[in-house]
Amino acid sequence: MPQVAPYRVRTFGDPVLRRRAEEVSEIDGRLAQLAEAMLVTMREARGVGLAAPQVGVSKRLFVYDINDTGPRALVNPVIVEAEGEWEHEEGCLSVPGLWFNLTRAKRVLVRGYDLDGREVSYEGEDMEAKLYQHEVDHLDGHLLLERLSPQQRKEAMRELRRRAEQGEPASQASRAGGG
Repeated sequence: MPQVAPYRVRTFGDPVLRRRAEEVSEIDGRLAQLAEAMLVTMREARGVGLAAPQVGVSKRLFVYDINDTGPRALVNPVIVEAEGEWEHEEGCLSVPGLWFNLTRAKRVLVRGYDLDGREVSYEGEDMEAKLYQHEVDHLDGHLLLERLSPQQRKEAMRELRRRAEQGEPASQASRAGGG
């Protein structure tokens, strides 16, 4: 039987997306349950990453599943190195259905903790690097809209206003995207 997403992905306009998430002070079973529920929500939304603020929880935690290593959770992540540039199309579950070409660091090193409380470091390139940067942005209270050129941002805001005026539901993006 398929699992039902325990959370609703918060979308543009929700104030929780604009606040810096709080550091996690205790890694325990409740945090592991939250991470598991976030993975179910992420998969149902057809995303590859999801930050806790996107489900209304102000904690510095994100989950992801983008390669053959299987799903992972990263607690209190910090990008400690970034180099190069890479432009790629990027979407966000909190800004559903909109995609933009953005430039991000090509390679990053992220450090944080796993759900067992062990310090971990992951180096990512291209898509994985983009995912780490995207999710850390969420934890810092930033949406990808802030990374757009003034013209791109103006067009995105026009589309978001149009949807709101027409009462369109905040449907999930039609293709797999970032958190």
